[in-house]
Amino acid sequence: MGKDLFKYPKIKQILAILAVLTVIQGAAIIAMARFLADAITALFHEAPFSAVISQIGLFAAAYLVRHFLNVWKKQIVYRYAAQIGRTMREELLENLFILGPRFTRAEGTGKVVTMVMEGVQDFRRYLELFIPKFINMMVIPVMIWIYVVTQDVTSAVILAVTFPILIIFLILLGLAAKKQADTQFESYRILSNHFVDSLKGLETLKYLGLSHGHERKIAATSSRYRKATMRTLRVAFLSSFALDFFTMLSIAIVALFLGLGLIDGLMSLPIALAVLILAPEYFLPVRELGSDYHATLDGQDAGRTIQAIIKRGKAMKKGQATLPVSRYTASTSFQIEGITVTHEDAGGSSLAEVDFHVSGYEKIGIIGATGSGKSTMIDVLSGFLAPESGEFRFDGKEAVLTDRSWQEQVTYIPQHPYLFHDTVLGNIRFYHPEASREEAVQAAESAGLTAFLSEMPDGFETMIGEAGRSLSGGQEQRIALARAFLSDRPVVLMDEPTAHLDIETEYELKQPMLDLFENRLVFFATHRLHWMLEMDRIIVLDHGAIVETGTHTELLAKKGFYYELIKAQLEEI
Repeated sequence: MGKDLFKYPKIKQILAILAVLTVIQGAAIIAMARFLADAITALFHEAPFSAVISQIGLFAAAYLVRHFLNVWKKQIVYRYAAQIGRTMREELLENLFILGPRFTRAEGTGKVVTMVMEGVQDFRRYLELFIPKFINMMVIPVMIWIYVVTQDVTSAVILAVTFPILIIFLILLGLAAKKQADTQFESYRILSNHFVDSLKGLETLKYLGLSHGHERKIAATSSRYRKATMRTLRVAFLSSFALDFFTMLSIAIVALFLGLGLIDGLMSLPIALAVLILAPEYFLPVRELGSDYHATLDGQDAGRTIQAIIKRGKAMKKGQATLPVSRYTASTSFQIEGITVTHEDAGGSSLAEVDFHVSGYEKIGIIGATGSGKSTMIDVLSGFLAPESGEFRFDGKEAVLTDRSWQEQVTYIPQHPYLFHDTVLGNIRFYHPEASREEAVQAAESAGLTAFLSEMPDGFETMIGEAGRSLSGGQEQRIALARAFLSDRPVVLMDEPTAHLDIETEYELKQPMLDLFENRLVFFATHRLHWMLEMDRIIVLDHGAIVETGTHTELLAKKGFYYELIKAQLEEI
């Protein structure tokens, strides 16, 4: 059992309750064997059936107690696993939001979706199967062996010698199965990412004539996953066969010595029968645990992966005091000092000692070449990425942008807004689910969705998203704008929101976006320079450093880095 299991809340209490119930269950198993052996012995010696009714009744009572306790333990573990599963899913989702879209892109959407949808369920199944059978293995064989040693030392020695051999064999096969399961899990993660990415880009792949080539890649990945699964199953079948073989061999040896003892008159029949009945019960918990160990490997792997994600999310806030950010207003002073973010792989800086100051509602344009740090700055400002150094100040007071009080003030609009499998109305209400229909209609009108909705047969009730109607990039952005209008949050962060749109669609969206910018603090990261004409101030980035700041007119007059960007873009046109 992994050490991580003891970190879960109330797990020691659950294990203690299960241990007490298992002790009672072990006593019932021993009582069953003894009463059944006495009844069989009496009938063997031609005693009337009425003479063994009491033994049979006690056997039936012990049998009922045993299985009642078994059901009770399963219910206790089921409720505990359900509670832990809910908590784990909530923590996973919370920390995924803390880590932000950068982490999701790096890990792969397929892996993240698999963890949220299936990983938690697999971990629940691991808890439900593993915990009660682990306690059974720790308690029941010990109780049976103590009873057997008081009845027949030879049988107890045989059981004591064979049990560790089974455990060692189980560990060796478990390590081999874990290695194969890790390979299988990694193949499944890759297959999930391939599948999700293919669904998202299927239309583009078909348009470019690359769909068949990508189909072959998915087939190859599926083949690797199939082979990894078969290797895992082979190890599991080998383990089950080995456990059954050594268990039956041990029981046969016990039966042999019991028979010799009866022949030599060194043992009574009731004791021999009781020991022989208890021998399979002695090995049963090990066999059950070994069998379910392979069935729960996916759950163990999923649990470790989920805990790693949760730990990484919590690490972003480690060492940071909870410094709530006050409501951003027209009179708020917002200052960034010495913010530095380092690439995890290359070791270079995405942002290097960034400093700037904002007062009230401003429209801040963030411009620069690809890789200059625009998206990194948006991730930092949104609280999705914690910098290695530097600080934020609101009205002179230190603040933490990963704090919920700041993130609840922010509307984040990426290049590809995510649409849920829901109605248009439900998607518009994403940030403000309690909004009335009238408020959502007004937000849709502000975002320019009226014409689109008039063409839809179900209007606001039209299903869109992953499994619903597919929308164009411009329609997706209009829904994102409607969300922003409805939520009325004072801070808007945009990361290349029009990069994938054609010029005509971008022109149609420009006025609704400018309307959204009114009376808000806006950070607009883009490589399309015509937006800079609408900005109150422009921050020019190069290799993570701020090289220029000012208005469009001021920067052109300097004939510096911004001027060269304008010149290069005009030459391309």
